[in-house]
Amino acid sequence: MPVNPGALSMVIFTSEGGNLIGNGELFVIHELRHQGLSISAIARHTGLDRKTVRKYLKQGLQAPRYGPRAPRPQLLDPYRGYLRERVEAYPRIRATRLLREILQLGYPGCYSQLTAYLREVRPAADRGFEHRFETAPGEQAQVDFAQFKTDFTEQPGRIRVVWLFSLVLGYCRWLTGQFVYGQHLASVLRCHMRAFEELGGVPRQILYDRMKTAVLGEDEARHVIYHPRLLELAEHYGFRPRACAPYRAKTKGKVERPFSYIRDDFFLGARFANLEDLNAQFTEWRAGVANVRCHGTTRRFIDEAFAEERPQLLPLPRTPFNAVLSLQRRVSHDGMVSVNGNLYSVPDRTRRRVVDVHTLADEVRIYEGRRLVAVHPLLRGRGLRRLAPGHRRWPPPGSSAPKRGGELVLMPPGHTVHRRDLNVYEQIGHALAGGERP
Repeated sequence: MPVNPGALSMVIFTSEGGNLIGNGELFVIHELRHQGLSISAIARHTGLDRKTVRKYLKQGLQAPRYGPRAPRPQLLDPYRGYLRERVEAYPRIRATRLLREILQLGYPGCYSQLTAYLREVRPAADRGFEHRFETAPGEQAQVDFAQFKTDFTEQPGRIRVVWLFSLVLGYCRWLTGQFVYGQHLASVLRCHMRAFEELGGVPRQILYDRMKTAVLGEDEARHVIYHPRLLELAEHYGFRPRACAPYRAKTKGKVERPFSYIRDDFFLGARFANLEDLNAQFTEWRAGVANVRCHGTTRRFIDEAFAEERPQLLPLPRTPFNAVLSLQRRVSHDGMVSVNGNLYSVPDRTRRRVVDVHTLADEVRIYEGRRLVAVHPLLRGRGLRRLAPGHRRWPPPGSSAPKRGGELVLMPPGHTVHRRDLNVYEQIGHALAGGERP
């Protein structure tokens, strides 16, 4: 069957081009030659050089072989021996230092050539295998915070930063948590209390990173110093706090790895009206998705493993935790006190400009000296304002109010004044201008 040289040449040109050809193109060259075409004609039809056509005709139908290219000389070549000796003697020596050394020896090249060569000769670090650390049921939980950003539909166009407090049981990987506006101490304590209530018990040990609300630092003997309020919480519930080693992110992998899962499976693309709606949807997602799935590491359903671990948790204490967080705050000009980003009122009779504030788990108490002047329920949010009933008298102290017959005339809120037609004042003005009495 005759071969169409035009079609074959098109195949060669579009598929390969140049002088690198495959078995199919090699067959085409020999087939065209078998049909009687000259070397020049084959070269024109295939787009190859005549020398290339002649070479492959002489070679026969043996598949072409392409050997490795000869290495090109590099500016680093005279210094390879020196670098190899230095790296073998000091495997951790930095590339920047080696660059300074060979520059002094006359090296005219760049830093990238050096680092590429060091990757070849530097001995690979023996990282070993990952050690999978598991704990017995009820033994340990891990705690951490993660930052999220969202714009609530109730406040469109305003990006709000929220923090997810997460507590994960080590044995079953049961996930509990709450979104809050800040990582202040009162919020951390409340999040612990809510997590324990959801679990129906308390793990014997909780692992923390070096967040300031848990770990204050270390003493001279490198003993961890925990926050006193956290120790009070631990004593009340019966667990032991434990701080992970610095710069050891993998120590808390059970609580840190789920954050990316939460972002992708729950948070990404979702809409929330406010912080309360965010937490409500998060609770629903955990109950219907996160805590009923088969865990990728344990290969067990989380809710089934939690049913085994829950009886091993420490029982909840009979009395609530009411540790007092004491701080001083200045009273603003409108009689408000700022606590954790929210404003609480003090009575008009308060005289001191600086007051003592005691924050409990669900309550804020304000003292003027030793006298309790205000009690507020703790506001769940940020940027909120609460004016307690009876804290404001009318009129405010020092204000001037109209008097009638020596008596003070009170104008309470909601009082309306009869509006007079403005034409009356215009008529009075014309009369005064004309010298008439209005």
